[in-house]
Amino acid sequence: MRALKNLGLDVSKGTVSTEGPVKQTKFFITQADTGRKVEDPDMLERIRLTIINNLLKYHPESSELLAMGEVFGIKAPQKKLNADIATHIHVKQDGPKRSLLYIETADRPGLLVEIIKVIADVNIDVESAEIDTEGLIAKDKFHVSYGGAALNSSMSQVLVNCLRYYLRTPETDIDSY
Repeated sequence: MRALKNLGLDVSKGTVSTEGPVKQTKFFITQADTGRKVEDPDMLERIRLTIINNLLKYHPESSELLAMGEVFGIKAPQKKLNADIATHIHVKQDGPKRSLLYIETADRPGLLVEIIKVIADVNIDVESAEIDTEGLIAKDKFHVSYGGAALNSSMSQVLVNCLRYYLRTPETDIDSY
């Protein structure tokens, strides 16, 4: 909790649920100075990385369940995901004024910022988000709108195509070939 407070955040509520051997803890985090939810994509990524780094530091056994455990953990994940196979993107209506964007892909540092930038590049607004990582897989939900309304089928397709392109394209240095 101290690491989150050092980012200028308050943890207003936490819940723990279990499903068999899997234990999941959810925290509701707000900005300490305003009490409002965190919406800045850079801050969301800092929160995510802070949590993962603390898991690796204080619970090193978790490294084999985290994508970042490959580089920074004591034991790399045994199961490695192929991003082309693991990426799933869906958009569905969530009322007249917004749509629900669901993304499931291989987790990696900077993923959330990358997703938000792609969404912003096509002029779609993110109203809220639920960010979740299960082991090596990021499972994120975004409530999005275009011009204050839900995405129509063509805007949904544009968004899905852009995200699919950026999430599946490996980063290659210009001088690498």
